[in-house]
Amino acid sequence: MPLLSEIVEYTDQYLRIREIEDWPNALNGLQIENSDRITRIGAAVDVSTRVLSEAAKKDVDLLLVHHGLFWPGLQPIIRSLHRQLKLAFENDVALYSAHLPLDLHPVVGNNAQLAAAVGLKSTSPFFEEKGQLVGLKARASIPCDELVRNLEKSLGGKVRVFKSGPKKTKTIGIITGGAGSEIYRVAEDNIDTFITGEAPHWAAVAAEELSMNLLLGGHYSTETFGVKALAAHLSERFKLRWEFFDCPTGL
Repeated sequence: MPLLSEIVEYTDQYLRIREIEDWPNALNGLQIENSDRITRIGAAVDVSTRVLSEAAKKDVDLLLVHHGLFWPGLQPIIRSLHRQLKLAFENDVALYSAHLPLDLHPVVGNNAQLAAAVGLKSTSPFFEEKGQLVGLKARASIPCDELVRNLEKSLGGKVRVFKSGPKKTKTIGIITGGAGSEIYRVAEDNIDTFITGEAPHWAAVAAEELSMNLLLGGHYSTETFGVKALAAHLSERFKLRWEFFDCPTGL
């Protein structure tokens, strides 16, 4: 039976947790420890009372998430935070969070997994954030309608489409999550079709001005890939069962 400390040490190195700068509230790595006993892994995009309750019911003792406990910033341990910590402590659930390190990982990362899912085979990193290239771009000639169909199949739902670019793509950029507000910076890399999760209203206007196709797959939906892939990888390496807790936000 693997120990939590072993899994954390391996995962920190695998994701380069200590090397990759992130927003302070991400607090990448182990956020809650347990008694060091791990028998089952759970994965979720966000930590929440619902996710922790499901983890407890399924005897999960290591929960992997993309967005951890401290996204709202410094706060007193009352109400929801107290409830979440109580659930974790009483059920011996350890919590591990990985944000940018999981987004940009070349194998289990959100961008790499989504690119593979839509059939993009040759990609290269682009778009610098916090000293790292966090997105992926690919030179690919694909009818935009076909790319949208592939994306919807991969995400299991509808994609918001703004067809302001070419009918057949030349350079596709992928940054999962909420990168729509970076559309002008993305355009500097000669991206004609931009896939992300969500965007502000003005980004749709910007897409038209930039002659760019903007495909919004949903912040949540585009970020389910990384935690699933990481859990599967750790499951295979440490011979543990795993499952995904699906709690979509609709955004």
